[in-house]
Amino acid sequence: MIHYARIISCYSADTSGVCSALYELGGLTVVHDASGCNSTYATHDEPRWYDMDSMIYVSGLTEIDAVMGNDEKFIDDVCKCAQQLSPKFITICGSPMPAMTGTDFDALASIIEQRSGIRTHAMHTNGMKSYLCGASQAFEMLARCYCGSKGTKSAKPRVNIIGATPLDLSRQEIVESVFRWLEENGFERGCCMAMGSRFEELESAGDAACSLVVSASGLEAAKVLEERFSVPYVVGIPLGKEFAALLAQDVRRAAAQKKSIISCVERNCGQAENTVAVVGESVYSGSLAKAYSLQTGKPVRVIHTLDTCAELVAACDKKIADEDKLELEFEHCSQVIADPLFKPIVHLGTDFLPLAHEAFSGRCFRKTIPDLVDKTIDLEKRS
Repeated sequence: MIHYARIISCYSADTSGVCSALYELGGLTVVHDASGCNSTYATHDEPRWYDMDSMIYVSGLTEIDAVMGNDEKFIDDVCKCAQQLSPKFITICGSPMPAMTGTDFDALASIIEQRSGIRTHAMHTNGMKSYLCGASQAFEMLARCYCGSKGTKSAKPRVNIIGATPLDLSRQEIVESVFRWLEENGFERGCCMAMGSRFEELESAGDAACSLVVSASGLEAAKVLEERFSVPYVVGIPLGKEFAALLAQDVRRAAAQKKSIISCVERNCGQAENTVAVVGESVYSGSLAKAYSLQTGKPVRVIHTLDTCAELVAACDKKIADEDKLELEFEHCSQVIADPLFKPIVHLGTDFLPLAHEAFSGRCFRKTIPDLVDKTIDLEKRS
């Protein structure tokens, strides 16, 4: 379904999600496009671009090659690039033009793998879906193809972090705060998909006692780890003091009982009218809603504006992506917590608390994004 907006921004595309998820893992990622997808990703969606090298490329698809179906040029270019750079794996993904011409990326991946001798994966993106769709495909591919178990034992329960990208968590220090919170609660640091991580860490992901899913993009990968290695998962981010304490209990319980828990959904929602609404991605927004409700005693619900599944949506939540419907919905809220770019469609009489989301507003408000991990939530004084 296509959604229209005349005032607010749009979220990062699925191609950006693939690139962001795989950025640090030593693979070659090629977006089959003229140039626009990669330049948008580098300019707006990828803060690591300026201080960390990565093999993210665009194919330079021309109009005549798209019309005539010259796939051989794409295959040859990717193989030559791989020969020079020796990546750990190759990932190819699509954009609007290949989607319109019906490019068979599975076939291209098979041919590239045969010629290059390097494992190659096709991501079914088209540049029209949200970043969560692309990142989810990439993380699931890692979980199926590269995660393993070395059978290593640890003195403390080891916990993986699944679904970490700058598009949702912004800065590396926020990821480090999550790991620090885990260690303070008696857990050992596992692998991270995929910020501040190395490809080699994936080899022992199956040895973890539990996975912590910090974004909707990591849920399918966590399910694969549960299926392959019996590693349960907990969904939530330890925002706020009260919720961080409850989430630590859930991680212990999941690891002990080998049972997965979605911690960010069960919360005080109250009535649909005149409640606090948190807007955005399901896991972060759900965690913030529960943390804010526990801290203030106020009923809080989530307005999910991105791809999500039913298990991440509380009974009082709503899934709304259209700008006009969001504007109407905000009229029934006493307070809205959302990216600053939502403010123009929030009713003037509604209290608005800005909390930037990098996948929505890019670098515009990056410096204002707070680290709320295991801290008292204070959004009232933020501008």
